[in-house]
Parts: sequence; C-alpha cells; structure tokens
Amino acid sequence: MQDPKPAAPKPEILAAFEAAKGFMPLREGLALYEAAVEAGRLGLPLLEVGTYCGRSTILLADAARAAGVTAITVDHHRGSEEQQPGWEYHDPATVDPEIGRMDTLPTFRRTLHKAGLEDQVVAMVGRSPQIAAFWRTPLGLVFIDGGHTDEHASGDYEGWAPHVAEGGLLLIHDVFPDPADEFTGQAPYRVYLRALESGAFTEVSVTDSLRVLKRTGAGI
Repeated sequence: MQDPKPAAPKPEILAAFEAAKGFMPLREGLALYEAAVEAGRLGLPLLEVGTYCGRSTILLADAARAAGVTAITVDHHRGSEEQQPGWEYHDPATVDPEIGRMDTLPTFRRTLHKAGLEDQVVAMVGRSPQIAAFWRTPLGLVFIDGGHTDEHASGDYEGWAPHVAEGGLLLIHDVFPDPADEFTGQAPYRVYLRALESGAFTEVSVTDSLRVLKRTGAGI
C-alpha cells in the first residue's frame, strides 16, 4: 500500500506564497504546510515566531483555516540582526521613512490581505520572551524562525516549546550544522540538538534547513 500523498496548498495559495517577500524556499514551504495540516488535526492553534513579511504565515494560515483553528504570529517587526542596514539580508523597502527603522508590519498585513487570509491570523506584535511569559494556551504547532543568535533562538525555544501539546509539532528553521554558518544557522542547530537531547521531542522529518519534531515526552 502506497503512503498517502502529502498535503499540498492550492495553486492560489502557493502563488501567494511565492509572490510574498521573504526567505523561505519552496521545498521548505511545502514541508511546513504538510506539518501544519497534520498539527491542525489536534484542534489547537498554530504559532510561528518570526513573521517578517508573512511569506510562511500564508501557509500556516491556510492550513489553520482548513482545520478550523487560528494561526498566531509573534514578531516585533523591527527585523532580526541580519536584516538591519549594512547586512546581507537588509531590504531598504522595509524601512519606515519617518522614523528610519525597519517596520515589516505594514507589508505583512498587505501580504495577508492579498492572500485573503486576514481572518485566519492573530498577529502579536512584541518581543517573543515577553509574549511567551504570559502565554497559557496549548499549541498544536510551534514554528521557530526568529533571531539567529543563541540568545534569541534559545529564548524562543524556552518560551514556546513548553506549550507544544502532546503529539504536537515543533518546527525549527535555518538549521545549519556546518560551523561555517555560525551567524545564519548554528544557533538554531544548537536549539534543535537541545530539543532532541531533552527526550521530549522526536524527529519526524528533515527538509533542507527545516526540522520537524513531534512531542513524545514531557519537558523541553
């Protein structure tokens, strides 16, 4: 008997994803969508840390809509370290001309509007640790895709992984084991190893730099 065909977004959702500003490649996006569909069956919210302009949010929101749950995004919308002026991933179009600082929130909102997904998403604007400190709701999925320093990656893991429900999924993006990728992917890699070593999570799949883990035990 053949394995069931992986869940895939409809053409219009895929087109909206590919048109959106962001960094997630298509292969990883499809793996994210498949994981979100699976996690949606738990009937719990799906949450991402690190929204930027909403490229990955489109896929989470569409999966959430199909499952009848809510997609939640957490981001201060001032950009992570590598997106600041003078760095490789900086986009001048994301700078607020009045205050001279990055502000990706307007672009994010336009992204959701164009995709017809505004009603599926609750956007929480603020620092991840501050929001996690008062969060009490179990989550079917947590997608960690925020800052790439050890401080930020570890903070996102410690703040949000405890809320992944039994059988829920923890996704970690930009996992690069090569020490040459110290700035872009070593902190997420160390968080990924920590999750596995905790005994609370079991690896489900690997798609390029995206790791999908399932909660199979207590703790983090």
